[in-house]
Amino acid sequence: MKRLQALNPETTTGKSKELFNGVQSKLGMVPNMMRTMGNSPAVLEGYLNLSGALAKASIGAKMGELIALTVSQENNCDYCLSAHTFIGENLVKIDSTSLQSARTAESSNEKVQTGLVFAKKLVTTGGRVSDEDVQMVKDAGYTEGEIGEIIAHVALNVFTNYFNNTANTVIDFPVVAKI
Repeated sequence: MKRLQALNPETTTGKSKELFNGVQSKLGMVPNMMRTMGNSPAVLEGYLNLSGALAKASIGAKMGELIALTVSQENNCDYCLSAHTFIGENLVKIDSTSLQSARTAESSNEKVQTGLVFAKKLVTTGGRVSDEDVQMVKDAGYTEGEIGEIIAHVALNVFTNYFNNTANTVIDFPVVAKI
């Protein structure tokens, strides 16, 4: 049962309504997570701004979605697992095997797998990774800027995982449960 209410985009006013209109124009809908975040325009705007900035990251949308799945699996967030599986498959065009593998920080691409393993390590250690962990991603070919982008994607997804797990947001995508 949901713990925080999702606002109705039709009756919402003020800054949240403005933000909902922007989401609606981009996605054709306002997902329940954003409708729930809209209870605080600052929260929704912060999410949209960081998400928008990371959409321009040099690691790319595919890697961003794979990181989201790794982090969401680790944090047991069914809403985010469902949303990012749908987005990965339908918008970013990632094959289902890669989407499933990302949930356990695995990939047939060694560089991608190293990035996912690093992302998972960030979650499991609360960001307290070792010198060797950082060197591992550098050795895989990630720049320091790209390492920063991986960290930012992890932070964004930890935020949405915690938000949805706390709110118990109603899943409005095809349901994917943790493995």
